[in-house]
Amino acid sequence: MGEEKAKDENQKKDVWTLGGREFHSRFILGSGKYNVELVKAAVEQAGAEIITLAVRRANSSGEGNILDFIPEGVTLLPNTSGARNAEEAVRIAGLSRELGCGDFVKVEIMRDSKYLLPDNQETVRATEILVKEGFFVLPYMYPDLNTARDLAGAGASAVMPLAAPIGSNKGLATKEFIQILIDEIDLPIIVDAGIGRPSQACEVMEMGAAAVMANTAIATAGDIPQMASAFKKAIEAGREAYLSGLGRVRERGGEASSPMTGFLRD
Repeated sequence: MGEEKAKDENQKKDVWTLGGREFHSRFILGSGKYNVELVKAAVEQAGAEIITLAVRRANSSGEGNILDFIPEGVTLLPNTSGARNAEEAVRIAGLSRELGCGDFVKVEIMRDSKYLLPDNQETVRATEILVKEGFFVLPYMYPDLNTARDLAGAGASAVMPLAAPIGSNKGLATKEFIQILIDEIDLPIIVDAGIGRPSQACEVMEMGAAAVMANTAIATAGDIPQMASAFKKAIEAGREAYLSGLGRVRERGGEASSPMTGFLRD
């Protein structure tokens, strides 16, 4: 019981910050495949404190309005889904602010409709404009070090590299490039898009990422609440492993964990 209590206390102290706000949960729900069960499971089972929403959903009426189902105390992260250039992203962000969604915004700019890859150049432009307008900008980007540096220089609050094409559940296809960003960029790195399994979320956290955003992996699971719970545990385990300091890796040969002496004949 004492060990469990100490663990809970340590987790409470392990906070991270965005836009001057402190968060304990390192799971963020992307709501592209939005449904009420998903939102409920993300908050209750996965402990999500941040949920994204497409402004077009917040601007709808009737049962399709996602704002009607997000609990109080959860931070909204409007995204600029549908934007094809910086100007459109800025316009959507302004609309989200007018709708009362706050000053956080996830910039998503995609000209490519086949692979849905983010336009890094336009994302940097939009970030520069929105930061000057007082937004806390979290840009979604293809993991490229030079772009990440430009985003940091533009005043981004975090960087959100994709792990694999959005909605694919393919996992850490860009792992090596994400690790470079974690090592080189002095901003929270939130891994977004493509994470398909709790084990992949755990690996991301072991790498030193600040948080993981997931949507499709949970929304398409056979049991949504159970999968949300699995993601929470995996993210917490990965974070704990990172903080504890992972053991070294030997590139060649092996090493006995016990000395190769002291056999029965000695």
